Amino acid sequence: MADTMKALAILGQGKVGLIEREIPTAGPGEAVVKTTAALICTSDVHTVAGLLPVPDGRLLGHESVGVVHEIGAGVTSVQVGDRVAVNAVTPDGTCDNCQAGYTSQCRGALGGYRFTVQKDGNMAEYFHVNDADYNLAPIPQGLSDEAAVYACDMLSTGIIGAENANIPVGGTVAIFAQGAVGLSATIGAKLRGAGLVITVEGIPNRQEMSRRFGADVVIDPSSGNVAEQILELTGGAGADSTVEALGNQVTFEAALYATAPGGTLSNVGYHGESGPTVTMPLDAWGLGMAGKKIVTDLCPGGRLRMERLMRLMANGKIDPTPMTTHRMGIDQVEEAFDMMTHKRDGIIKPLITF
Repeated sequence: MADTMKALAILGQGKVGLIEREIPTAGPGEAVVKTTAALICTSDVHTVAGLLPVPDGRLLGHESVGVVHEIGAGVTSVQVGDRVAVNAVTPDGTCDNCQAGYTSQCRGALGGYRFTVQKDGNMAEYFHVNDADYNLAPIPQGLSDEAAVYACDMLSTGIIGAENANIPVGGTVAIFAQGAVGLSATIGAKLRGAGLVITVEGIPNRQEMSRRFGADVVIDPSSGNVAEQILELTGGAGADSTVEALGNQVTFEAALYATAPGGTLSNVGYHGESGPTVTMPLDAWGLGMAGKKIVTDLCPGGRLRMERLMRLMANGKIDPTPMTTHRMGIDQVEEAFDMMTHKRDGIIKPLITF
């Protein structure tokens, strides 16, 4: 068997390329997975643009599923040949933050985000998984790889956005941006029992997808002041909950203005591309006294999180696969990455097959 694999690597700021790399091996408590399907994330684009300090040659990717290729000593939850999914966040499950339920913040802020940031990513024919028993989740029989791979990041991130927003049953929620994370937050808002789901999106195919996933009203940001429109739609009260799913000063401000007193703004947007800081308009926050809560998070990881998300799909509760706008093989991954970078051809998520 060949001892090398194809993988997508960072080759300098703004540059990626398909390279040959040695197949990783599994140490104690670890596993290696042979990849069958993966998704490219906008976070990968941000990383390549230089928003995170990552060395040249580091492999990209954090949304992959596959078949267990090798397990290290002590791994008991999976066997070689099992179909598995692993979250973008791979916590160790033992530190204080993990024990408290903050798996994304394993051993420090964003510490659970290991793929690409702390180690090679998994846009590769094989990938390494730390703390395998905690992080590998068997894919339910009958659930396709294309569906399962959405649990790795998009669903976990978008749905935690809805969970953290504290949406009351029958309440109102406004979700800013309908990329894959925002669309997943829309799915989550419907699951949480929102009575009115308002989304903000200007791209026609994403507006259509938003309605498909549960939006009652879609606001085009070019149509005027978005916060004022949300206030009008909610009888002047503002939304009980808002979700910022883009990572932008303009959308963050609008979300804060649109949040009702006592409501919650849940941020899952990746800030940094629009500038090094996000300023807080204090009048939108009642000079800091309006009872508005701001909650931030990164996609929660761990086996249990993955099992629950895949159970939703396996039992027909949700189907994220309409977000797959393009399908390409690993040999076309550079083209797929360029399409994501420049938002070409109506792309939302490209599925890469191996």
